[in-house]
Amino acid sequence: FIESKSKALAIAKAASRKKALEIVMIDIRKLPSISDYFVIASGTSTVQVKAIADHIIKKMAQDRQRLWHVEGSNEGLWILLDYGDVVGHIFYDETRRFYDLERLWADAPQKRFRESRRRLKTHAKGEKRARKN
Repeated sequence: FIESKSKALAIAKAASRKKALEIVMIDIRKLPSISDYFVIASGTSTVQVKAIADHIIKKMAQDRQRLWHVEGSNEGLWILLDYGDVVGHIFYDETRRFYDLERLWADAPQKRFRESRRRLKTHAKGEKRARKN
């Protein structure tokens, strides 16, 4: 069992690994809703949107998190990943601007996700060493 905030962070991190843009976590626990968090991210093409969603599904399955429902995976304009207490919304960039979920949920606390640059730099250095050997 993973608490909802940790689950939201895991989804955000998985999206980040596929270079998702503008990852935002919206805490909707204090608002009337069926979920605790929304995680919103964008891709610049439908191919990238599908890759982001596929990666999230793979990573969450590795963490033994049940995916309750998926919507929009064929079109790749807005893929909804329902993990019960956390819902991932992976958008094609233009579709995200049109629906503007951040504005619709403006009363809820919102936090932009940024992965630690230090960890990414360390990872990149390790890759350079591996190539030299």
